[in-house]
Amino acid sequence: MLGKPTKEELLAAAGKIVPDLIAPRLKVLFCGINPGLYSGATGHHFARPGNRFWPALHGAGFTPRQLPPSEERELLKSGYGITNVVERTTATAAELSEEELREGGRRLEAKVKKYKPQFLAILGIGAYRTAFGQQKAAMGKQLEVIGSTNIWVLPNPSGLNAHYQLKELVRMFSELRAAVE
Repeated sequence: MLGKPTKEELLAAAGKIVPDLIAPRLKVLFCGINPGLYSGATGHHFARPGNRFWPALHGAGFTPRQLPPSEERELLKSGYGITNVVERTTATAAELSEEELREGGRRLEAKVKKYKPQFLAILGIGAYRTAFGQQKAAMGKQLEVIGSTNIWVLPNPSGLNAHYQLKELVRMFSELRAAVE
């Protein structure tokens, strides 16, 4: 898709699935909560213009330049991928049920065991707590692992998450990047 999706295209994107960007033995598999309607309409992860994922990724040094969502496949060349806890698109993550998140956690665990990334970076503390039953989890590196994969929790970069500004996201993404090297 070229250009901005229309209102009709956004509404039609509800319930779609944005394919994983994944390969075996990645350095980091970034994991969103679930794709938004904008991502569903465009077919690209973190596609809404207000999402801070791409600026935070670049600001932390994961990419040499800020990639547009349409160039997401470039991440694989550097050893990074993208998946989601829940596959289906929604207008907001608040539309997801706790059971959907728990089922997504089980599916994600199987995916991580299959692909064996060095780190799984979950972008959303609430989603991590619910999906993995870790109610006291805090941001950063977790004590839990999945096989040999370390788990790292970062804030949700959605523009709807006003708790973290870009500068703070870059700082937190940079901590993960330092752990990867």
